[in-house]
Amino acid sequence: MRTRREAVQYSLAFSDVYEDYPFHDSNWTCMRIRANRRIFAWIFEREGHVWINVKCDPEWRDFWRETYESVIPAYHMNKKYWNSVILDGSVPEQEIRRMIAESYDLCKNKK
Repeated sequence: MRTRREAVQYSLAFSDVYEDYPFHDSNWTCMRIRANRRIFAWIFEREGHVWINVKCDPEWRDFWRETYESVIPAYHMNKKYWNSVILDGSVPEQEIRRMIAESYDLCKNKK
């Protein structure tokens, strides 16, 4: 996964999800769960790459950061619960999908 379109398409595959542009800025895409309007993925371009901010369980947060150099504390988010995944080709697609799915699961039952 290297492009915004790929990240958006994968995120849209989850149940009850829609794409939103809350800042009226095409650089900032957020993926929301319709039932509670929670955002589970922020997708944006920065420093020549597409980045995805995903929510993560604090127990996994550091594992992802230690395993991949391109997973860092989230840009403009609470660093205790969110990571940024830089889509530079260094993180396997399966792992990116896993992080997005975990973020969806963590956000879908929140009120």
